[in-house]
Amino acid sequence: MKKLLLLTVSIMGLTASAQQVMSPELLWKLGRVSALGITKDGKNIVYKVSTPNIEENKLASKFYTIPVNGGNATEVTEYKELLNDKYVSADGKWMLTSKEVKVGKALGEDYYPELDKSNVKIYDGLDYRHWDTWNDGTHNHVGYTPVGDKDNFTDIMLNEPYDSPQKPFGGEEDYTWSPDGKSIIYVSKKKEGTAYATSTNTDLYEYNLESKATVNLTPNNPGYDTQPAYSPQGDLTWLQMKRNGYEADKNDIIVRFKGTDINLTAGWDGTVDSFNWSPDGKKIYFLAATDGTKQLFEVNFPGLTKIAISVRQLTDGIFDINGITGFNGDKIIVERTDMNHASEIYSYDLKKKKWAQITKVNDAAYAGIALSKTEKRYVSTTDGKKMLVWVILPPNFDASKKYPTLLYCQGGPQSALTQFYSFRWNFQVMAAQGYIVVAPNRRGMPGHGVEWNEAISKDWGGQPMDDYLSAIDDVAKESYVDKARLGAVGASYGGYSVFYLAGIHNNRFKTFIAHAGVFNLQSMYGTTEEVFFTNWDSGGPYWEKNNAAAQKTYTQFNPINNVDKWNTPIFVIQGGIDYRVPIGQGQEAFQAAQLRGIKSRFMVFPEENHWILKPQNALVWQREFFKWLKETL
Repeated sequence: MKKLLLLTVSIMGLTASAQQVMSPELLWKLGRVSALGITKDGKNIVYKVSTPNIEENKLASKFYTIPVNGGNATEVTEYKELLNDKYVSADGKWMLTSKEVKVGKALGEDYYPELDKSNVKIYDGLDYRHWDTWNDGTHNHVGYTPVGDKDNFTDIMLNEPYDSPQKPFGGEEDYTWSPDGKSIIYVSKKKEGTAYATSTNTDLYEYNLESKATVNLTPNNPGYDTQPAYSPQGDLTWLQMKRNGYEADKNDIIVRFKGTDINLTAGWDGTVDSFNWSPDGKKIYFLAATDGTKQLFEVNFPGLTKIAISVRQLTDGIFDINGITGFNGDKIIVERTDMNHASEIYSYDLKKKKWAQITKVNDAAYAGIALSKTEKRYVSTTDGKKMLVWVILPPNFDASKKYPTLLYCQGGPQSALTQFYSFRWNFQVMAAQGYIVVAPNRRGMPGHGVEWNEAISKDWGGQPMDDYLSAIDDVAKESYVDKARLGAVGASYGGYSVFYLAGIHNNRFKTFIAHAGVFNLQSMYGTTEEVFFTNWDSGGPYWEKNNAAAQKTYTQFNPINNVDKWNTPIFVIQGGIDYRVPIGQGQEAFQAAQLRGIKSRFMVFPEENHWILKPQNALVWQREFFKWLKETL
């Protein structure tokens, strides 16, 4: 059954008066748009709109088609048959899929079946928990089923204690068919226990359906190999990082052509997010951060000829391109956001260099909302560099007034700070409540060259902290900034930044908010699950007394060593099942603040991980965030 509707009225109850500003409640009524693909006939885009249901505390999703050149949207109840299914083999016999398979012992009842009411977990190595889940002996395994018989699953990884898709964030991009449908290519880190927790060495594996043999296709690369795909001519292509243990290494596009691996982006000073081959197989389009935005690039594919490889940026503007959906003649279909607008689907004409908005799911909501203004600013750093700083001004900004101002500290630590639209750290909502937001592209962020990106590792409390202070000091010179009402906020590494700044800020800030922040680098090393990350970014274990880099991290850059200088109200937020930055980090910080007599608050989400995902929890987060700022700023 299909239902015709106009997307401009698809989100009911959001039309606002001309003077209304964005609020947490409005934010959590917006539709979240995800493109799923272009229909087999090339005429329509299939996409999903997820809308929060606050009462039921979950997201509700609907599916639509819309013409590739724009127009009215049509709701569909069944959409998969409209799309080419890349997970069906070339001969149409097999469906590629994955499922969780129990392959190991970890629970008390695994060892003692008669004690089936025990809730014990037993481990002989690390990787005993990951992201937000304890290891119970089950692993994601790739396999295939006969088309139409999804229960008849052939596990191509047999009883291996490895994962594909990779946990916690891997998905269908982790596996694909060979063009002839005779082999399956999949990503896996074939390590277990402590070796798994200390390595980033994923490889591409090829399983042959006829011989049942599996071959490692990338045995010589010690870092990440991910996102396998084939060119229209049948050349295996993937993303590759070179160094083991470094999760934020330069990500390059590799093409295996006639037995030779060609690195198409080796000479380009950036890191690739994702890629798509052009329909003719002559070039690859990819997305990457650049100068505080995420843009579309292309690189030609010369094969083994002497034609030079050339990377070219195709788009430019104050927006992010977040995903490539497909092609419509000379047009490329993508998802696009900016700090004032959630994701919508657009087409970009590669020849005419023109944009056209296809979906307009949230246009009715935004039409009645006064938008914030985003300014691009360049600030001189203490070591003589130029740093991009985003400054987000409140709606109806009046330069003759003075505004409280927030320094936003980005997480990652190597995450790009671009024109993203978050449903928690939402700059539009912050600005709409009357705050100026200062968001520096400090050391460690992609989009400013590989050297800038790498500079944060083993220097967490060094130059990046100077970058933060350079940014807030520069913007605070403006007459419209109330220098007596500055705050610093952030999550993850941004939370670490808040804890660290609390001990060195020399009374610049009047309040702090830290979500899932690293407070004690020693206990973080002892409880986090991906040890490769702390090994690389902290320099190694805290007990290596002859390791100068590590000792500098655990002494000079450890926030706990400056708690005696804390003198400012601080709000600590933590997820109860966050195993990346475990709950003890927040507990230690809050306890230190309380015992020192500092105004402080601790907000715990027992069933949330590193993020806040449930709608009602997210609204509590927003309300408490601004409640704290009202109390202290």
